[in-house]
Amino acid sequence: MHEAAPRRRKSMHYSKDKKINAMAGSLVIQGWRYCRGKKHGKLVAPNGRMLPIPGTPSDWRASLNFRRDVRRLALDLQP
Repeated sequence: MHEAAPRRRKSMHYSKDKKINAMAGSLVIQGWRYCRGKKHGKLVAPNGRMLPIPGTPSDWRASLNFRRDVRRLALDLQP
């Protein structure tokens, strides 16, 4: 009898930008929550503040701007 192979969990797709997708995935692992929206997904920080995730960014600075916004929210988390 064959044993069922363990299913591989696909990683969640947050954005078409590789850098934003990787950052969002690591934040979810760190305890942030992801909520789907009508147009943009949102990350919810542990303190309850929300950050929209650009799904299809057209600006080359989008990943830099996202990283900046994450840092600003992370500074608010520290006591």
